[in-house]
Amino acid sequence: MTLDFPVRCCWMKRRQQKRLAAAGSTRHYLHWIGAYNWAQDTVETLCVPHKTSSTFIGFLEYVLLQRLPDRPVVLVLDNASYHHAADVQACLSLFQERVMVVWLPPYSPDLNPIERFWLFLKNEVCANCLYPSLPLLQAAVEQLLQAQNDPFSRRFSLSRDFREPT
Repeated sequence: MTLDFPVRCCWMKRRQQKRLAAAGSTRHYLHWIGAYNWAQDTVETLCVPHKTSSTFIGFLEYVLLQRLPDRPVVLVLDNASYHHAADVQACLSLFQERVMVVWLPPYSPDLNPIERFWLFLKNEVCANCLYPSLPLLQAAVEQLLQAQNDPFSRRFSLSRDFREPT
């Protein structure tokens, strides 16, 4: 995610055009790697500085060793280059007795359930909103992730405390 926000349709009062601030010329990014847990309706995520094969291996180790250490796992992977890297394939082979990998066909993000969640997250946290800093954006994303994974929370009621008014 960047400090540049996705612009979405919105309602405005007559003669009161909504104005959105510009982020500036330098872009700063936050990257999340995630997996949707269908059985528990939760999302396992890891914030990483860049999406590379080494950070993806770190995510696999986080999910397979810390979050689900003794359970069988089905991974649905798209065709990102870091998914096909030799070191990732070697890592996956270490867990082959309990991990089944399903490769999606090229150019088919609509088949991957996590993509719907990323769209929801961007619409809830980022749409039509400019955060003054990356730590505030990260805090808002983590708040939504915590609400998603908490079965007792009022789901999808992200507070707008982190946002600047638009």
